[in-house]
Amino acid sequence: MSKGVRTAELVEKGLKRRYRAEWMFQAYGIAAVSLGIIFVLFLFYSVISKGYTSFAQTYVQLEIQYDEQIIDPEGARDIETLRMADYMSLVRTSLKDMFPQVEGRANLRKLYELVSSNAPFRLQNRVMDDPALLGTTQKVWVLAGDEVDQFMKGQITADEEESTRPLNDQQLAWIGVLEQRGVIEKRFNTEFFTNGDSREPEQAGVAGAAMGSFFTLIVTLLLSFPIGVASAVYLEEFAPRNRWTDLIEVNINNLAAVPSIVFGLLGLAVFINFFGLPRSAPLVGGLVLTLMTLPTIIIASRASLKAVPPSIREAALGMGASQIQMVAHHVLPLAMPGMLTGTIIGMARALGESAPLLMIGMVAFIVDVPQAITDPSTALPVQIYLWADSPERAFVERTSGAIMVLLLFLLLMNGLAVILRNRFERRW
Repeated sequence: MSKGVRTAELVEKGLKRRYRAEWMFQAYGIAAVSLGIIFVLFLFYSVISKGYTSFAQTYVQLEIQYDEQIIDPEGARDIETLRMADYMSLVRTSLKDMFPQVEGRANLRKLYELVSSNAPFRLQNRVMDDPALLGTTQKVWVLAGDEVDQFMKGQITADEEESTRPLNDQQLAWIGVLEQRGVIEKRFNTEFFTNGDSREPEQAGVAGAAMGSFFTLIVTLLLSFPIGVASAVYLEEFAPRNRWTDLIEVNINNLAAVPSIVFGLLGLAVFINFFGLPRSAPLVGGLVLTLMTLPTIIIASRASLKAVPPSIREAALGMGASQIQMVAHHVLPLAMPGMLTGTIIGMARALGESAPLLMIGMVAFIVDVPQAITDPSTALPVQIYLWADSPERAFVERTSGAIMVLLLFLLLMNGLAVILRNRFERRW
């Protein structure tokens, strides 16, 4: 065999080996991407399958007689008298009228558990809004109890042993009667989006946590974006190259990798214990998250500034612009899309953080929806943590529902970052 033929065979074997290695590398990449997609789909399936039922809620229709002797015996229509009236007795009377055969304290207590403890407050609000209801009989839809709601959604079944069910056979029979009469049904759960936290699962909502997250992110954005951009501009465009700037750069990169709970400890020690700011407030949460997101924003902003070609700077300086004019009118506008993208990604990370907020007291049980950055509040990740730790079965769907709301916000924020990058990014 000639030397040329032998060389050709060796080259061909080498090409086959390289092609085989390239194919294997591509196969590993496809497998890794496929595995990642499978895990993401499994996550979404697990959350959605458990949480979609939280967007529906069971209601029971009661025929309420607004007895004036119970609500306002003096007939003065005094606001305080109307507020303090015994509306629970109206609910119980309505339930007893629907099931007159029920007797005994234990049985009556089980009967009353069919509706939520929120029912008297719903009647109170109606009377406070319209005192003309006194003396009339009205059909009112009230929240069903959480266990009744779970049964209507199929989370509790009649096939289970009575000893293991939270509802006994008699209660299931009463629910069946209500279904036959058409006075129990599932509706869209508006309370989930308008209520704050509650000890009762059927009354719990994400409004308070969502507003707390909103105020916290507003404080974070107003502080982190200008400070982060200004720091990046100084370090990239004006700072001299020496040991001090090198040390600052190293520390910024290190801070980006510091666990978030460390920033929570820092906020607890500085903002609360030293400066005396209120605990469990979006103001403190925003300050802590600002410290956490600043390294990310600075690094992303510096990368955007570096991506602007030097010819832009040279052309501006050659036309007689000062260094400040060159940065403000030429470099910064071209780098701004990348800065905004980095900021949104940093804010999305801040939205999902719970550890630093736990350290500053935003784990408190907050019923009222906050109205300002100094009001006590919690945040969506912390609310999810609290509900996940609750023993009631109904809080499982509330937890998954809150995760769906949080994921929706994260998807919207990351989608906005992609849109900004594709719309304004300049390729050189």
